[in-house]
Amino acid sequence: MSTDSYSPPAALNAAGLRLAVVVSRFNGFVTDRLREGALEAIAETGGAIAERDIVQIPGAWEFPVTVRALAERDRYDAIVCLGAVIRGDTPHFDYVAGEAARGIADASAATGIPMAFGILTTDTVEQATDRAGGKHGNKGYDAAMTAIEMAILLRGLRAET
Repeated sequence: MSTDSYSPPAALNAAGLRLAVVVSRFNGFVTDRLREGALEAIAETGGAIAERDIVQIPGAWEFPVTVRALAERDRYDAIVCLGAVIRGDTPHFDYVAGEAARGIADASAATGIPMAFGILTTDTVEQATDRAGGKHGNKGYDAAMTAIEMAILLRGLRAET
């Protein structure tokens, strides 16, 4: 991993955590690699994820409604959001990336379920592939580690009350 990758606390243990991974199919040559990284992080920390807990959606625009529906099931401790929005020649990028981010943040705040933002927002395909297992690590891995850390943190905070 590169130096700009996520650096987890010494011992994250995902055993027993209920995780969902939501992956955009758009730019699949990038998002497939992000999903692989996320699943690797979950396995490395002792977690497990069922195939039914990996949800594929068409694109980044669909994240807000999907993650809110998953969170409202009251089944998950955290949700990992993985996608790639690559800037083009039109302002479409700004709308999709911004609304996906806002919608995920709103859904997380409204439901209390941590949702790790592993949606790449890059200017070029090269930047995206560099962050999906290339020279800048795998942001899918990083997002899963963030989700695990937040699930553990919130579990502990809620147990204190």
